[in-house]
Amino acid sequence: MSHETHEHGCGCGCQDGQHNPFEELNPVLNHYTDIPGSLITIMQKAQELYGFLSVELMRYIAIETHNSIAKVYGVATFYTQFRFEPVGKYLIMLCQGTACHVNGSKMVEEAVMDFLEIKEGETTPDGLFTLNNVACLGCCSLSPVMMINDDTYGQLTKDKAIHILAELKEAAGNNATSSETITQEVMV
Repeated sequence: MSHETHEHGCGCGCQDGQHNPFEELNPVLNHYTDIPGSLITIMQKAQELYGFLSVELMRYIAIETHNSIAKVYGVATFYTQFRFEPVGKYLIMLCQGTACHVNGSKMVEEAVMDFLEIKEGETTPDGLFTLNNVACLGCCSLSPVMMINDDTYGQLTKDKAIHILAELKEAAGNNATSSETITQEVMV
């Protein structure tokens, strides 16, 4: 999708200032733009608001913070926390650190991929789940462990992981808005 570059230099899809698709970010920009070293914070807040950093969003951040698009893109690609594609409603971060690996994270990963019918890094066609392997979640005593959005699940087995995902899928089918319906026995 190609956007015309406007007088103010953006390609964000606005019509000469009439519509800014990133206006929700303006309070963040107003607060942080003049604070040295705040580019990462601005990008984190932008990703929280929009789910990922599109090229248009990074261009907008660059213009508004008086940085080059190259600098914003360089920061975004350096840190693994930043995403460039939309993710599912439930972002699964499956730990593959040493403790998790030794305790069976690869078997858990295979079970998750089989159940969701996706590979690592992919999103289910219904937009519900995205699976990402991570180097370490810092929960080694709970290994193998995964996080789904803000919830941590430890001491996983293949069956336990599938049970968690099945309950999330069912809750989403019932129009539930959070993973609070997951039974406390599987949550850490």
